[in-house]
Amino acid sequence: MILKTLFSQLLTRAVTNRFPVKYMPPSVTGLLAKVTAGRATLNPPVPVPQGFRGKIAYDREKCIGCQLCIRVCPAQVIMFKPEEKKIRMHVARCTFCAQCVDVCPVDALAVSDDFLLADYDRFSPSLIVE
Repeated sequence: MILKTLFSQLLTRAVTNRFPVKYMPPSVTGLLAKVTAGRATLNPPVPVPQGFRGKIAYDREKCIGCQLCIRVCPAQVIMFKPEEKKIRMHVARCTFCAQCVDVCPVDALAVSDDFLLADYDRFSPSLIVE
């Protein structure tokens, strides 16, 4: 049974998109030089499906500081900043359940199509939404 599965996987094509190019050269600068010279083309990323729940987008101007999003967040991602009456979200802990988006009475929170969130530092400014 295991050998059958192994051979079937070896003989089938990969279904992933080779992003950003089909064959990655050893250096990124070499790739960029090939793209500008017209010898290589960049593959577009796979389109995001309808209803995808990506990084949470926060509109500070709309936020009224009601803290409902904090109460419903199962991962305790959202912190309240009382001096500003605004919130801070640590995206590295987010499970992308979008319960905060559903409960927000003024639509200050929304899901975005942003899914490239990998980072070496979980406290990176790109992973903190304010």
